[in-house]
Amino acid sequence: MIAPMRILIIEDDPDSAAYLVKAFSEAGHVADHAANGLEGYAQARDGAYDVLIVDRMLPKLDGLSLIGGLREQKIDTPVLILSALGQVDDRVKGLRAGGDDYLTKPYAFSELLARVEVLQRRKGGGAADATVLRVGELELDRLSHKLTREGKEIQIQPREFRLLEYLMKHAGQVVTRTMLLEHVWDYHFDPQTNVIDVHMSRLRSKIDKGYDAPLLHTIRGSGYMIRDSAR
Repeated sequence: MIAPMRILIIEDDPDSAAYLVKAFSEAGHVADHAANGLEGYAQARDGAYDVLIVDRMLPKLDGLSLIGGLREQKIDTPVLILSALGQVDDRVKGLRAGGDDYLTKPYAFSELLARVEVLQRRKGGGAADATVLRVGELELDRLSHKLTREGKEIQIQPREFRLLEYLMKHAGQVVTRTMLLEHVWDYHFDPQTNVIDVHMSRLRSKIDKGYDAPLLHTIRGSGYMIRDSAR
């Protein structure tokens, strides 16, 4: 039986994307959606997905450039290209750009699901091996996007989720502002922006307020760290 997967669908057609998100959800998986190439590239860079489904003709950054960029960054998340471009030359270009599989539109969802499951098996589990991230009594379920501390559910926004997920994947390590800008916001400039401080303040108020032992720490002059202070 295939374990639940976290899938990123990079597709600019809202109807097609909504259909896939719903279909994968009904199949027991979690699917996120990015509506353009730049957004998809930013979300895929943290390596938190088991499989990427990428359209070729995307605004802002085309599918092949997106895949090539990920491979240059040594991100080996399996990629299935889903495209209306179905000639042999199109498929060859997609595979040579770094795609692992290629399916042309229109398609049957049953075939798409089977191909995604094959990619997951080849990968050997991928991010599904760490479905739940834990730091002390804080738990983050990456599939359901559910956050709890001492069993009490905490509501967080999508950007806060990505920020906390990145911190928890590097628990006990100093995470610099530059690392957060690149992996959570995909910024490669303006290190003086206060966007990190604003989100950190909000996140700290949600996960630490009311608890004796804080988990989120500011490392003066270096960055941030999440760790179990009780240990």
